[in-house]
Amino acid sequence: MEKSKTYFNWSSGKDSAIALYFLQQQNNYVIDRLLTTVNSHYNRVSMHGLRKEVLEAQAKEVGIPLDILEVPESPSMEEYSTLMGNKIEQLKSEGYTHSAFGDIFLEDLKVYREKMLSVVGIETIFPIWKRDTRELLSEFFALGFRAVIVCINNSKLETSFLGLELSLELINQLPEDVDPCGENGEFHTFCFDGPIFKNPIAFELGEKVYKTYDDPSNKTKSIKFGFCDIRLK
Repeated sequence: MEKSKTYFNWSSGKDSAIALYFLQQQNNYVIDRLLTTVNSHYNRVSMHGLRKEVLEAQAKEVGIPLDILEVPESPSMEEYSTLMGNKIEQLKSEGYTHSAFGDIFLEDLKVYREKMLSVVGIETIFPIWKRDTRELLSEFFALGFRAVIVCINNSKLETSFLGLELSLELINQLPEDVDPCGENGEFHTFCFDGPIFKNPIAFELGEKVYKTYDDPSNKTKSIKFGFCDIRLK
């Protein structure tokens, strides 16, 4: 059976890592492209804040070519959709028929992705969709994956969590209203080791910075995020 030409939407975090691992265990897809959105103003991965050079080191150790979609500092939803739409058209023209994601249970995001891709006839794959997040993390650790917390929503997590390596013990310390995988945006991670990597990424923790953004769900409020810088050794 011919394998489907597939690109993977790579965030640089744990969910992407284990979703890619599961997809690689199947025999139906050829995953030969990682697609990541990078903020061109900061030269960092959108949301996660990971340096571009660290992202590139990740892709090198995963052994899959990296395709970067650059977006401006604060793109509107319309601007983002246009840029992503153009990239999807390009990938379709290169023969890609499938697109894979590490989403777990955000239904509105899944619908948005499916709608955007269906326009050009690309099918979506969600290898870890609806998985129990605590069980998924247990499997993540059992497989030998490792990751550190590089971004937190400060209204959900104390700053002390920034830069800590994920573990079952750490997950048990999370507040009750925080999802074990941070699926509601409570935290983001940088995955640096595991079965999809040829070698672990050699890195060191850098400075921690805090930024305040408008709350998209309530324009009268703001949200404070903390970021822990990651540097290659």
